[in-house]
Amino acid sequence: MSSPGSDVTDIEDVLDEPAHELPEPVGERPPARSWRTRADYVAVALIAVISIVASVLTWAFSDARATTSVTGPASWDQLPEVTALPPTLAEVWRARSGATQSPVVVLTPLKETGEEKPSTVVTGDGGEMNGRDPLTGDVRWTYKRDLPLCVVSTGQSRAMALYSKGTNCSEMTAVDGITGERKAQRNGDAEPDTALLNEGSHMITTGSKYLEVYRRDDLVKALEYGALRAIVNPNKQPRVGCTYGSMAVTSGKFAMVERCPDDASERVSVIKPNPDKADDPKVFTSFVTGGKNVQVVAVTDRLVAVALPNPSRIVVFDAESGNQISEAPIDVPSSDFTDPPHHVARSFATKTNVFWFSGSKTIALSLETLTPLWTANDTLGAGTTLAGRALIPVKDGLRVYEQATGDLVGTIRVRRDGYPGPVQLATAGPVVLEQRGETLVALR
Repeated sequence: MSSPGSDVTDIEDVLDEPAHELPEPVGERPPARSWRTRADYVAVALIAVISIVASVLTWAFSDARATTSVTGPASWDQLPEVTALPPTLAEVWRARSGATQSPVVVLTPLKETGEEKPSTVVTGDGGEMNGRDPLTGDVRWTYKRDLPLCVVSTGQSRAMALYSKGTNCSEMTAVDGITGERKAQRNGDAEPDTALLNEGSHMITTGSKYLEVYRRDDLVKALEYGALRAIVNPNKQPRVGCTYGSMAVTSGKFAMVERCPDDASERVSVIKPNPDKADDPKVFTSFVTGGKNVQVVAVTDRLVAVALPNPSRIVVFDAESGNQISEAPIDVPSSDFTDPPHHVARSFATKTNVFWFSGSKTIALSLETLTPLWTANDTLGAGTTLAGRALIPVKDGLRVYEQATGDLVGTIRVRRDGYPGPVQLATAGPVVLEQRGETLVALR
């Protein structure tokens, strides 16, 4: 404090306080260690070698190393329209194609109208899939794996391939139908003798005990049906212990024959390809047919046509309720009532008709009612259409019929060099394609 009247203020002497004790001095730090010793260099070298070896081994055993992909141009000239039937057809090219069960023609939408037009013919054999010019057979693109192909098909503008990695057909690959560029790829569990059916927005595998459905664009699994190899959620399948016969597909549903131990006769089930959960199937309807050795012939958004023997007849059912709509006799021998190859109904649809090959005859059905219209005898397949008329393969060539009436227009002679088996047909512009066993032949 200052004295009275003084101008000086007492100032606290902070230095007069006792000094704080200082901590003990820290010992000297050891010198920084050098990372340039011989042992360090050896360690770094070992790490580098191990990394390189691991990378090489990963590449050596990867799918990428085992894949050859040669892409092609992004566009091709549109095929010419066909307005009249040609008077003759002759072979213009052929290719071995053991992985196609029928001619595979990729449809590509036109930019101007969105209308789908044929652009590429796809062949598959061994482990190689090729996109070809329909007019010449020249290879535009190639996709090859070191695995055997199970089946090659198409989903609109894409070519679809199923490869076998062992006992089953487990690797599905989609490639762009124009360029051959690989798109989606997934692993599944399809049976060895599978087909690959295009529902529109999904691809469906077939089998005797199990089938799968994949979304076409990304190949995400949409449905598992039948004897699942690994059941995660039990009691989801509608029936167990069943085996499957023929199948037919339309947009939004598919129908197939089921033979179940608790049924007195064979049943037909109509199933949604994309339920809310893949392991929880949605069945529109399922009904017993009262017969044995039955075949699904065709399915539309409203109806299912089923062929039954003894007596031979076509019975049409409602696709939602299972109620019988109609029944009509057909002239088909009982020996034709066996499961078709790969469990697929041998039929194709036009804007007015469905053509079904029984094994010895081709029957034209009305697309509106699925009732029989006319029958072509001694045929080799369901056929196709060209210039508005039906072309149906027979021993000596292709018979030409009016679709509505079944009137015979004529026969176009085709040389098949003694091939006696079934013939699957398709067209790509003016080119008629014949699948003869493991060979695809183009005619023009």
